[in-house]
Amino acid sequence: MVLTVDIGNTNISFGVFDGDKIVFVSRLATERQRTPDQYAVDFMSIFSLHGIDTSEIEGAVISSVVPELTNTLVRALDSLCDKVILLAPGTKTGLNILIENPAYLGADLAAGAVGAIAHYPLPAFVIDLGTATKIYAVDEHNSFVGGLIAPGVEISLNALTSTSSQLPTIALEAPSRACSKNTVECMQSGSVFGTACLIDGMLDRFIDELGEPKTIVATGGLSSFIISECKHEIVYDADLIMKGLKAVYDKNK
Repeated sequence: MVLTVDIGNTNISFGVFDGDKIVFVSRLATERQRTPDQYAVDFMSIFSLHGIDTSEIEGAVISSVVPELTNTLVRALDSLCDKVILLAPGTKTGLNILIENPAYLGADLAAGAVGAIAHYPLPAFVIDLGTATKIYAVDEHNSFVGGLIAPGVEISLNALTSTSSQLPTIALEAPSRACSKNTVECMQSGSVFGTACLIDGMLDRFIDELGEPKTIVATGGLSSFIISECKHEIVYDADLIMKGLKAVYDKNK
């Protein structure tokens, strides 16, 4: 079995693969002050919850956008399995990176692009709605062409409520109408429908610049209900980054 770990600013997402089949996917809160042993105990507890012995884990692969936690997780996983691969410049991915400084490409973007290459027809646009909103393009030659990064939905909402005394904390769900008649639904309209319009508008611009993709795929914790409000046909794949990391592991083992 192989463990795939994506260290994000809000959550640490991880999955266990048996061959190419995902056994389970779970999440831990990203806590920068924790020690390798504390994280190792967390992983062992969740493995036990799913009936997996650590001896069954042959190796792990990590992507990280939180540099201060990267070595912590590497050390935690070193205590659980024999081989730990870190997705970083120099790691085999099969991805051609066509940005100004390829070394600066986020590991999560690289993993998502590799997942798109491994599982979907190209060219593809990938939408990742997490702490940040990201859209990027992968062409038919397995090349990361470029993309965009915008504030995430929850970041925008938190900024709005923390700086506006009369605006409440709300549940992030689609309201009944765009032109809403109360404060909560007005905020929901701006957050959900506004993000959907951003995605649709930027996809249109990508198409104008790059041509029609064969696939538009979305991942990330907020994608499942945002993309249902979009006008483009978008495939939802909650495990795209995990699949990309597994492909990276296979290329480097």
